[in-house]
Amino acid sequence: MTELDRIENSACTSIMVGKKASMDGATYISRNEDRLIAIHPKRIIVQPAVSDRHETYVSPYNKMTAPFPESGYRYTATPDANQSAGPNEEDGFNEKNVGMSATESVYANEKVLAFDPYVKDGLAEDSLATLVLPYIDSARDGVKYLGNLVAKYGSAEGNGLQFNDKNEVWYMEVVTGHQWVAVRIPDDCYAVAANQVAIQDIDFNDPDNYMWADGIQEFVEENNLNPDFDRWDFRHIFGTDTEQDHHYNTPRVWFAQRYLNPSVQQEPESAELPFIRKAEKKIAIEDIQYILKSHYNETKYDPMGSGSDHDRRTYRAISLSRTANSHILQMRDSDNNGAAGVEWTGFGIPSFCPHVPFFTNANEIDESYSYTPAKLDMKSAYWMYETLAMIVESHYKEFVEPNLDYQKELSSWARRKIAAVDKKAVAMSGDELTDYLTEQNKEIVKHYNDATKAHIADLITKGTELSKLTFKMDPNL
Repeated sequence: MTELDRIENSACTSIMVGKKASMDGATYISRNEDRLIAIHPKRIIVQPAVSDRHETYVSPYNKMTAPFPESGYRYTATPDANQSAGPNEEDGFNEKNVGMSATESVYANEKVLAFDPYVKDGLAEDSLATLVLPYIDSARDGVKYLGNLVAKYGSAEGNGLQFNDKNEVWYMEVVTGHQWVAVRIPDDCYAVAANQVAIQDIDFNDPDNYMWADGIQEFVEENNLNPDFDRWDFRHIFGTDTEQDHHYNTPRVWFAQRYLNPSVQQEPESAELPFIRKAEKKIAIEDIQYILKSHYNETKYDPMGSGSDHDRRTYRAISLSRTANSHILQMRDSDNNGAAGVEWTGFGIPSFCPHVPFFTNANEIDESYSYTPAKLDMKSAYWMYETLAMIVESHYKEFVEPNLDYQKELSSWARRKIAAVDKKAVAMSGDELTDYLTEQNKEIVKHYNDATKAHIADLITKGTELSKLTFKMDPNL
């Protein structure tokens, strides 16, 4: 398998935002889950809490085997509809208001893999959310818990993982069979990762903001792996810097930083783009959505734009037809409101489809999101949004503006709806609150489903007028 084949298999883009960098004081983790093929059906479910369980987990993907803990928290998840290659639950919040997104595929260089190769039946993307999210009590705890699993079972591949709670955001990169580091994203900063090892300098004297695998410094020193004279840069030691990276990975980071730091001049192929930055303004949920929906908008590299054929094909965009799901995990002040956790999920091509908000303190998700058959069925939200994306792209110049209006209207409606729910939820707790939020999720889904079906109908009606199979008699004939 070539490096490009590996990148194509699960090539994602992640964005993290600290609570003082966000407009509403929430922490955010987010990612486009991109797959090998355009149709990779997903579902959204709520996994119930468990207790007194005595079972063993065996991965259908690589036979990774581990005993389940006896008890685990309720959590939301976005698993594959077809789980023959493992659950791939990908992202969600647990009932302790801890979020996880797993995973951003990352790739180590051959020098470090020579001394710590991947473990064939170790932890892989298909298993990580299932084996970690139900058992952690904070974002920091998520890093520690997974670090212990990696030490015990090893890793089958390179993965970047995001964790958040009401206070902290952590990003962890597991890059070889047993070596990893993690960094706490500063409260006033954001970070972007795009399929390359992203974490840079590690301060081993600051365990409050950095974590690492036991013995990683000795591993690097004993095997002469540090290329730098005077720094310990994780990206330099463990990462790659190839021509494929310059066209497939770094431009996505460049575009996101270009949007959030427009005054900074950078090159899209630079290998030294910083991982952590302070934005030039506070970051809103709409800013994160814009980046996840982006395709080098308003640049010559936009594949939907008017640049030259060469420029439009030069770089891989953030939003793709291969995006299986796009998610944003927003955690507000959970001490003051039990409705603090909101999971925004988008199916279909992100550029053309909305992120739908779900309150995560809920017992279930509407059936249109849990029902995902193998073939098209408009009762399924996954297939409904795939249909919308195909219609918009088929007549992009004519449909892009009506589609943007549709998305903006839903975004404004979502803000009003969440604010209204917050006012009622603040006085509720326990089962009453969970039941209320479950019903509110169903109301949200109904509104989005109705609006989307109406939008599809409108576009199809307009599209019939755009057919080339039409004829008007020239009166001059």
